[in-house]
Amino acid sequence: MHRLVVVGLNHITAPLAVREKLCFPGEQRNAALAAFREKYPEAEAVLISTCNRVELYVGRSIHGHPRAEEMIDFLASGRGLAAQEVTQHFYRKVDREAVMHLFCVASSLDSMVLGETQIIGQVRESYDIARSAGATATLLNPLFQRAIAVGKQVMSETALGEGRLSVASVAVEYARRIFDRFADKTVLSIGAGKMAALVLQSFSLLKPGRLLICNRSPEKALPLAQQFAGVVAPFEKLADHLAVADIVISSTGATEPIITRRLFERVVRARRYRPVFLIDIALPRDVEAEVGNLENVYLYNIDDLQQVVAATQQQRQSAVESAMKIVARQVDEFAVWNRARQIGPLIDGLYRRYHEIAQQEVQRTANKLADATDAQREKLAELGRRIVNKLLHGPIQRLRSSDGLHAPVEHYLRAIERLFDLDVQVPPEETREKAGDA
Repeated sequence: MHRLVVVGLNHITAPLAVREKLCFPGEQRNAALAAFREKYPEAEAVLISTCNRVELYVGRSIHGHPRAEEMIDFLASGRGLAAQEVTQHFYRKVDREAVMHLFCVASSLDSMVLGETQIIGQVRESYDIARSAGATATLLNPLFQRAIAVGKQVMSETALGEGRLSVASVAVEYARRIFDRFADKTVLSIGAGKMAALVLQSFSLLKPGRLLICNRSPEKALPLAQQFAGVVAPFEKLADHLAVADIVISSTGATEPIITRRLFERVVRARRYRPVFLIDIALPRDVEAEVGNLENVYLYNIDDLQQVVAATQQQRQSAVESAMKIVARQVDEFAVWNRARQIGPLIDGLYRRYHEIAQQEVQRTANKLADATDAQREKLAELGRRIVNKLLHGPIQRLRSSDGLHAPVEHYLRAIERLFDLDVQVPPEETREKAGDA
């Protein structure tokens, strides 16, 4: 029997300054999963870390570890923080509530930008990393496979993704407020990842005069430069590129700001205080917040842009309601499947055990009846089977009709195992088969 626990924080519960301290970019997520497996070898885990959320999903035995507070401590200590510094920003969800939360996350219903399609890829990537690390098993494998399927269903069967604003479109709109023409402007992209590509795609429609792609690895910058007719710019000359750029898009994986106030004070003097628009979509942030206080510097981070997007969400309430109906139905279906998975082997074991006991007693009685015919012996055996079935029918029906993601059914299962001395496990073959169907 398993318990599902999730602890996390997102754009609602934690400001950007907190989220960037707790994010696990790149290989740091792999290292965190390895550390988790070493500390809690009996538990399953998936770690999601994006610009808007950090969440740890854990499957463990009902009375096992880690508990929610231990999970928060694990995340905080992994980033060099004390749990008490950040615990107020975390939410904690268990069992059915945790399933509902994950399905909403995968469906972008918990995103700042409703209907954004990046999150389902981020959930899939997080699950793939955890599975490759051997951190998922009988609970999290089917759960995350189902969550990804739910996200796809919501996107294909509702209008949630239609007519949505994006961070890129909002950034372009702000650029239009600052500059009245773009043919003479230089756009500089620092970083060459997915987010940079999305924003550059929108800015390319403005037809800027020049596009520079600056990345620590020039070979990663080349595809973007070719796609958007830009030029690869050496990272070592970042200050020079900043001095000529009018629009700067920064989305690196750096752990510390690469654009500091001290650096940019020299830059603004070199560019004679001409307006410059900085879009910092990195987490942790690439640009120190104090840079935005300089004259004619317009700095926007990921939260600034997404809050503008979020202001339009109420116009799409009907699509949200349709999506929530799908999610609620899928949560119910997963609960039914999970209940059957948990109680099926126990019910089989219970019936086998007591039919064996009944038949042993029937045989003992029949042996004492010297004149009993084969037909009479069979009637005695049938009587024993009927008595066992009638005695177990009521309790088994109550177990089957209970919600397998709530505490009561787990308590019943544990009590039955102990009272009737059962030691039942879900066969691995069955688990793999179910997981593939989910």
